[in-house]
Amino acid sequence: MQTRQAANQSRGHTLAKGIRNTHSQRVYSTRCQQHEAYSSAVTNERPLDLIVFGATSFVGQIICSHLVSRHGTDGPLRWAIAGRSADKLAQVSAETGADVERIVADATDAADMGQLAERTRVVLSTVGPYALYGSELVAAAASAGTDYCDLAGEPQWIQQMIDLHQGTAEQSGARIVNACGFDSIPSDLGVWFTQQKSMQQFDEYCRMVAMRVSGLKGAASGGTFASMINVMNDVAANPKLRKVLGNPFALAPDGMRHGVNQPNVTIPQHDDVSGQWVGPFVMASINTRIVHRSHALLGRPWGDDFTYDEAMLMGDGPLGAAKAAALAGGLGGVMGAAAIGPVRKVLERFGPKPGTGPSPEAQEAGYFSLRFFGDTLSGDTIRTKVTGDRDPGYGSTAKMIGETAVALLDLDRTTTAGGLHTPASAFGGGLIDPLVEHAGLTFSVVD
Repeated sequence: MQTRQAANQSRGHTLAKGIRNTHSQRVYSTRCQQHEAYSSAVTNERPLDLIVFGATSFVGQIICSHLVSRHGTDGPLRWAIAGRSADKLAQVSAETGADVERIVADATDAADMGQLAERTRVVLSTVGPYALYGSELVAAAASAGTDYCDLAGEPQWIQQMIDLHQGTAEQSGARIVNACGFDSIPSDLGVWFTQQKSMQQFDEYCRMVAMRVSGLKGAASGGTFASMINVMNDVAANPKLRKVLGNPFALAPDGMRHGVNQPNVTIPQHDDVSGQWVGPFVMASINTRIVHRSHALLGRPWGDDFTYDEAMLMGDGPLGAAKAAALAGGLGGVMGAAAIGPVRKVLERFGPKPGTGPSPEAQEAGYFSLRFFGDTLSGDTIRTKVTGDRDPGYGSTAKMIGETAVALLDLDRTTTAGGLHTPASAFGGGLIDPLVEHAGLTFSVVD
């Protein structure tokens, strides 16, 4: 193994098609009946704990640096990096210190993805837009019983993956966790945290939670921009997707994709919740869907009439109103322009590109601060906040998904079964401590 890994590190390791370990075949054939035995066998038989797929992306490189800092390259965590180009993987290895096995694999090749999934206990994917490059790996992970996490913020694709692979993942034991970056860990776990504190203080969950962004500094993510453009392309090709994108319950399990009307800040307005002027928050379209999926997967403990929305705080008085109007107008203009095919092509050409991002200094100068306002049916109120100490789209996102991937290795299968999950449904509060200790996040109650 040492000799083979050394050779792999010098030239990259190309997946050999059609080759499988006979022990793995035996394990896979019995996994549906013997989940506990399967879990133990995966730990013992698979050569790797974690593969970072898409390691050559901008955020992938930051993830590699984080894993090197946290776990080294020759410690208990057996990890590898993967991507399409052996040369680029070698460059990432040299620049980040990720002197680990390098695996060359094509995201669009089902055989490559199948063998990638079968070599590891957890796979972390940064390969977006996921609707273009992510589907084969999700299918492979679900089939192989491999735990998986990604940075997907594309509701139409996540719904498609749920509908296609939920049953397979339940049978194999694979925990597929979407939206493990700035969209949507702070929102999803922020609501979960707020609800737990409400129950502790008032013996009652909140029937209404509103998240307000009180501070944010960071560069636009090229990957997020590319995903937004691709969503628009998908809608242009299939107008029926407008209904999916417009439904706040679109990611709930089939049969639960309905509920009470949800507030949705799309125009400048004075906010009764915060007492300030607010404008639309660009990530609300995915974050709210993830929160409502979490609520559904948890059994809707917060009530069938639970509401959740997100917005940006713009301040008080005329200046706050002007800022809210400018934000709404600017965001509306961009989204409206992106809906027009020729203009969308111009935006795609000149907008931020995947693979590019801010300098390390800019990442460290970034931050985010979110406020959660919760009200119970009895009239009690609770206020909490979630903060991050790096720019949200890159520095914080990389650490969040890195900690998520490692946490999946120790996630108890008797409490979190196979299926497509959200961060809150998979971990509950179990992810909060690693995020606080190693990813620079804070979760607290505001007096």
